[in-house]
Amino acid sequence: MKNLNISYLLDVYGPVLTEKQRDVIDLYYSEDLSLAEIAEICGITRQGVRDSIKRGEAVMTDLEEKLGFAKRIHSISNISEIIRANANDILIHNDRLAYSEQIKRLADSIIEQLTLLDEESLNGI
Repeated sequence: MKNLNISYLLDVYGPVLTEKQRDVIDLYYSEDLSLAEIAEICGITRQGVRDSIKRGEAVMTDLEEKLGFAKRIHSISNISEIIRANANDILIHNDRLAYSEQIKRLADSIIEQLTLLDEESLNGI
C-alpha cells in the first residue's frame, strides 16, 4: 500500500534527492504508475525502480524525523487557514452589523499577509 504522506515529503525534501529518485517517486505517488510502467519509462529494471523509491523514501523520512519541516509547514498552513477564516468572519460581521472601514482594511490586510505567507512557505520548500 502506498504511503500518501511521501507525496507531501517529496514537496518538502524533493530537492535533496537525486533527479532519478525524485522522478521515480513522483511517477509512483503522484502519477500512480506501477513499478513496471515506471521501469519502462525510465529505462531501468522494476527492481531498480523499487530500490530508488525505497532509498528516496528513507532519505526523506530520515530528514523529516531530524528536521520536522513538513510537520511545521503543515502546522503553519492549518493555523493560517484558521486565521483566514476568522478574518473573513470579521468582514462578514462588519458588513452586517456596524460597518467600519478601518475594520475592513485590517481584516483585508490580515488576509493579504496570510496569502503572502502561504506563497513564501510554498516557495521556500
